[in-house]
Amino acid sequence: MADRPTPTLTVVMPAYNEAGAIREVVTGWDRQLAALGVPYEIRVYDDGSRDGTGDLLAGLARERPTLTAVRQPNRGHGPTILRGYREARGEWVFQTDSDGEMGPESFPLVWERRHEADLVLGYRAGRAAPPARRLVTAVARWTVRLCFGAGVRDANAPYRLYRRAALERLLAAVSPDAFAPNVILTGLACRAGLRIVEVPVPYRSRRTGASSIARLKLLRAAALSFLQTVRVALSRPAR
Repeated sequence: MADRPTPTLTVVMPAYNEAGAIREVVTGWDRQLAALGVPYEIRVYDDGSRDGTGDLLAGLARERPTLTAVRQPNRGHGPTILRGYREARGEWVFQTDSDGEMGPESFPLVWERRHEADLVLGYRAGRAAPPARRLVTAVARWTVRLCFGAGVRDANAPYRLYRRAALERLLAAVSPDAFAPNVILTGLACRAGLRIVEVPVPYRSRRTGASSIARLKLLRAAALSFLQTVRVALSRPAR
């Protein structure tokens, strides 16, 4: 079989126990991206799901040539995102989650701003998020401000578009097992002086499934993210 042409855009999407939402989410993104008129690929990583998410993705991939479904043993959200970033082929790399909380209808606004930036961040706007998630967002925002001396509204937002050349420079400083790599990457982008544009994206509560972060002790997760980010911030910048 001939190699696929190099896409302009790669979408990286981790998935864990999202059987109730994954078909709607993937088809919605595929439909939205097709309207852009550029070559694209959607790479969805099933992170050891136990509810049939992997089988659903395999079926969708057979129907949709733009979709690549990847199965792996459970590694966690952060390491899965990093794998996706490193395997992305597009000139632009977009990361979003598979829970449907930040929908594809806002992506054209992000895509339109790409020529102004190396990183376009979609921050969660008008959100009726539970207290635990608001706390995680606040910790991420202040961690980046403290460690890198720069602030963004939503440092861990799973709605971000990178220029791949810029992303590759940042990835060299991030451990493959980082718990919250997007926080670290946001901080590194600020320190490197990359052009960052922020775009509001409506947030909506998930309709199916449960957040995997709920299975973690919140304070332990926040502390781990903070310590890993501090470690990177104190390290010597890569040249």
